Amino acid sequence: MPYSIEAPARAELVVRKSRFIACVRAVASRAEALEIVARLRAEHPGAAHVCWALLAGGQSAANDDGEPSGSAGRPMLEVLRHQALEGVLATVVRYFGGVKLGSGGLARAYTDAVAQALMAASKVPLRRTVTLRCSVPYALEGMVRRQLQLADAKLLEVVHRESVEVAFAVVDERVADIRSALDDAAAGRLVWTP
Repeated sequence: MPYSIEAPARAELVVRKSRFIACVRAVASRAEALEIVARLRAEHPGAAHVCWALLAGGQSAANDDGEPSGSAGRPMLEVLRHQALEGVLATVVRYFGGVKLGSGGLARAYTDAVAQALMAASKVPLRRTVTLRCSVPYALEGMVRRQLQLADAKLLEVVHRESVEVAFAVVDERVADIRSALDDAAAGRLVWTP
């Protein structure tokens, strides 16, 4: 089961005078991740590097930001993969301390910084949701709302026209159960819509 991060978590590490500031956080897309990285660059103008790794919706990416190839982004990405994370961005801001660490030393420093941030993070199971839509007579609207509440579904939209059109989100493992419960309770008067 994949996990995500409940709230951003940080860690700071000093290795041979270089300062590594790591942060892990949940993100929904690559675009959101790039905005965060741009904001970090603006917040840390004196930093030598802002390296990052992303696992979000099948969009994995790693960026060394000028460090030797494969010494920062890829090791950070492997830490995220090893933790079975999804929808997570790891960033490390590095302030150079004047002592070169070599590719191996850099990989260890970036890996350790992200690992320490993850130890401070609360991981939560990632539950994918599905949006469903149905149409029912006005008399059944209350029943639909009760069934959605029982299934911990999130009501997204209710439109009153000739009938009541309802859109809701439910975790994917409960889709079959909620469809069955609504079909049974509506006794054939519910229509599923695309």
